[in-house]
Amino acid sequence: MLKKRDVADCHALFELIVDPAVFPFVRQKANSYDEFVFLTKQTIEAEERGELISRTIVDEWGAPIGTINLFDVSNNSGFLGTWLGKPYFGKGYNKVAKDAFFDELFFSCDIQTVFMRIRKENIRSFKAAEKLPYCTLANDIRKDVYDHINTNQDVYNLFQIEKDQYHLHLMRTQQEEETLEIKEA
Repeated sequence: MLKKRDVADCHALFELIVDPAVFPFVRQKANSYDEFVFLTKQTIEAEERGELISRTIVDEWGAPIGTINLFDVSNNSGFLGTWLGKPYFGKGYNKVAKDAFFDELFFSCDIQTVFMRIRKENIRSFKAAEKLPYCTLANDIRKDVYDHINTNQDVYNLFQIEKDQYHLHLMRTQQEEETLEIKEA
């Protein structure tokens, strides 16, 4: 589902990112293909410097369908940014990509907290975040971060995913699956 960013994927990704259903909600906006290639190269270099973590989301056949990123990495935390091309909305790719990315972040990259800054008018992303059982609305519990992302005006909701909550979710899921296997046997 995930692979390291590669300039070779830019053509397919650019065609998806310019869709009006996607473009307003992405962090790294490119108004031309050349600009998108430039931003992708910058992203790859920033990852090499430890400033972010970025992956391309691929479908079952390995075709690029979006990206998932952890921006502003510092103090074992960062901000999640995910987008999928419109043809892939509502098909389960978002959850699968997030699960794979969180496994990598929490168990390979020593990340402790993932923040999600979601525009209040972005109902699709808000509902997707609410579906994640390990995700918490953090507007009140992380008021410092909430105030920081809304410095100029109240635009964003803040969600957080803690490594411990995610790990607990994985253990519960595994236990439920084992219980179900025992009942079926």
